[in-house]
Amino acid sequence: MADQHHQAGDIEASDWIDRHAPGPARPYLRLARLDRLIGAWLLLLPCWWGLALAGAGVTEMRLFILFAIGAVIMRAAGCTINDMADRKFDVQVARTATRPLASGEVSMARAGVFLALLLAAGLALLTAFNAITFVLALAALPLVALYPFMKRITWCPQAFLGLTFNWGALLGWTALRGELESAALALYGGAALWTLGYDTIYAHQDKRDDALIGLKSMALRLGVNTRPWLFVFYGGAVAGLAVAGWMAELNTVFYAALAVVTAHLFWQAARVNTDDAADCLATFKSNLWTGLLVLAALFLGQGAL
Repeated sequence: MADQHHQAGDIEASDWIDRHAPGPARPYLRLARLDRLIGAWLLLLPCWWGLALAGAGVTEMRLFILFAIGAVIMRAAGCTINDMADRKFDVQVARTATRPLASGEVSMARAGVFLALLLAAGLALLTAFNAITFVLALAALPLVALYPFMKRITWCPQAFLGLTFNWGALLGWTALRGELESAALALYGGAALWTLGYDTIYAHQDKRDDALIGLKSMALRLGVNTRPWLFVFYGGAVAGLAVAGWMAELNTVFYAALAVVTAHLFWQAARVNTDDAADCLATFKSNLWTGLLVLAALFLGQGAL
């Protein structure tokens, strides 16, 4: 039986989990956000960018697949940590009140066990990578653990998310090259600004509830001035990508393709209605296309397409 309360928040009733998953597994699949894979895609794509920038092609398909599996696992772990930390806030926000921990479907103890299993799976997966990638991935764990608390102490939790969510750009590069170089750092910086933009749009969904319960966000900080700042964030993201391409000596086709990425990002900034939660969510989700366009640009820049 589909849970009727799913319709009240950001969980859709009668989705594939309700239709096909065993009842006891449903809350954990939702806790892992397997009903909404946009987050996993946005975590994965910077990993693939790092691989593509480093020169990976079809012969390195194993690495692309490993990162895809890792992104799903770590997105699930990150969401579990976030919901464990925010359960008392989530119950006060209409969009998040039906999440498994906030609603009581999953206890803190069971969520802790679930998290331990996810982290163990992630650690096992890391053994398939070289030593520097293994160590660098472990270095990201403090960022993952601290992120849920940033909205309580800073107006810029989206900036912290950018640093956390795009760590994979560094991992993708080192997984192929075996060392960290300046081109990867430029890619990381550009990707972090991309996240700062799209997550600021996302945060506008909750700005009224966040203001009432005392949480901070770039949406609340910028308010009606959000639009010009989106152009700044996205312009910086494109600049970072361009510098990364130059450092990696990509061909001129990369820059032509990057112009398409720029047009898409500026389209988002120009047209998003930050007072319409549905439009904010749709614009946020359109960043899947942004990420895929960047990936195509990187492959084209290497002459791989």
